[in-house]
Amino acid sequence: MRALVFNEKLEFRTDHPVPDIAEHDALVKVTYAGICNTDLEITKGYMNFQGIPGHEFVGVVEKSGKKEIEGKRVAGEINVACGTCDFCKRNLQRHCRNRSVLGILGKNGVFADYTTLPISNLHLLPDSISDQEAVFIEPLAAAYEILEQINIVPDHKVCVLGDGKLGLLIAQVISLTDCNLIAVGNHSEKLSILDEIGIKTRLASSFNDEGFDIVIDCTGSTTGLKTALRIVRPRGVVVLKTTVARKNIVDLTSIVVNEITLIGSRCGPFLPAIKAIESRNIDLYPLISREFSIEEGVQAFQYAARKDVMKVMFRMS
Repeated sequence: MRALVFNEKLEFRTDHPVPDIAEHDALVKVTYAGICNTDLEITKGYMNFQGIPGHEFVGVVEKSGKKEIEGKRVAGEINVACGTCDFCKRNLQRHCRNRSVLGILGKNGVFADYTTLPISNLHLLPDSISDQEAVFIEPLAAAYEILEQINIVPDHKVCVLGDGKLGLLIAQVISLTDCNLIAVGNHSEKLSILDEIGIKTRLASSFNDEGFDIVIDCTGSTTGLKTALRIVRPRGVVVLKTTVARKNIVDLTSIVVNEITLIGSRCGPFLPAIKAIESRNIDLYPLISREFSIEEGVQAFQYAARKDVMKVMFRMS
């Protein structure tokens, strides 16, 4: 099959074997897939991953032990759990001690003609959600994870740091709580997407506010956490979404002195994300910059790494 493979460098191949499927897995023919910041960081050494990257996708089930889902369009959760460890028994499958993670840890991803996932990881998609919209389900679920972790109410003063793909998704999700929200970034053209739907924004170069109840760092940079700790109020909450390949040194003194709660936040629930797209509560199309064929994979990664670019997708057909 065709595949984009990372092994010291990224290369397109036409001779990669189609993956075998285990008893409870499904073989999915990938229709669309999206490049996210984690994929870009993988090419810089993040997680020491080698193989086929990619985890945001939509596809059609081609083969499965559950015949009724064959031919159905699906998106898939990316954490593959063992089901038997102590974390799995506590319903913490996303943190399974023995997990693999699609295109990130120990499992080939979706930048290929085919991928496999456990049937239990798959979600059937309504016809009202397009393939392009479906690619956003996984990162949108990560945005909804924040609402699973903390209670945000209208009285809260909230700042989203970062105007990348995830930052704009998170800002839209958080705005649904009717809190006092502002999104801060470095690119006026990206922030304008939020301006047009009524979310307040500010360029980082002119931003000097502080005293926020909640700050969400999705800058994708090593400096985001430092900024978050500076602008959050005492006993406030900082949610950390950023993952980078480079090591980050942060002075933790303010966390102790100001009694700040620091919360790591990763993957999230698919059902709220699917419902939000279906109800058109989230505006996704302005976030799409360009589509590439999988043959243009190396070029697509180079394009996606540009600071002025939003979501880049592979159209597999």
